Amino acid sequence: MRLPRPVYGVYERRLAASLPREVVPRHVGVILDGNRRWARSFGEPASTGHRRGADKISDLLVWSQDVGVEVVTLWMLSTDNLQRPAAELRELVEIITDAVCDLATTGRWRIQVMGDLDLLDAEAAAKLRDAQERTDGVTGLHVNVAIGYGGRHEIVDAVRSLLREHARRGTSLEGLAESVDVDEIAGYLYTRGQPDPDLVIRTSGEQRLGGFLLWQSAHSEFYFCEAYWPDFRRVDFLRALRSYAERERRLGR
Repeated sequence: MRLPRPVYGVYERRLAASLPREVVPRHVGVILDGNRRWARSFGEPASTGHRRGADKISDLLVWSQDVGVEVVTLWMLSTDNLQRPAAELRELVEIITDAVCDLATTGRWRIQVMGDLDLLDAEAAAKLRDAQERTDGVTGLHVNVAIGYGGRHEIVDAVRSLLREHARRGTSLEGLAESVDVDEIAGYLYTRGQPDPDLVIRTSGEQRLGGFLLWQSAHSEFYFCEAYWPDFRRVDFLRALRSYAERERRLGR
């Protein structure tokens, strides 16, 4: 619902004031969806939507920091996206890389790149790794940027790493089969050491995960927003937090 600007401002302030701080999610995952459809609605090329979406990211991080969120995970490029036409993919990777580098340059957030950067061209991968390294010492909001990421791909990577580590130790296959458990596999995920996402937001009206944080989201709450990502507003974010706060979290119990 679109409100007149003065009324919208009052509504947003009241909504923010009404949120109980004690139930703010520690970790929020966001599927940034709808850039291409947003651009198409204006008769613009996909790149226009991707750039507009990239510009929105810093707003989300500020909103998250303001309410006390500790970790934000942004799904910026999936493994499926890598199948797009070469020209569009090249431009998209460039936009994403520039956006991540800009976030790192601010020095406000710690950036962690998660995904298989070997799936990208060498120049983009090097820039993304450099952006991560430049923010290693930054405290405060931790920002995971999922690039070349797929949930199944992550789990396979985790199991491979676990197997390599046990092979190095000389663990027998039978011994590994007897000892491996959920916590050990979790220790090899891209998000190891971080809290699992409490809330996952997907924009654009699509109501599916599409492979996002498959392992970590087992007990997450989901919020699906109709707005395309470039149109996502602070009030939409606050509504997602309100919805989260109103739910009874049973965590599978």
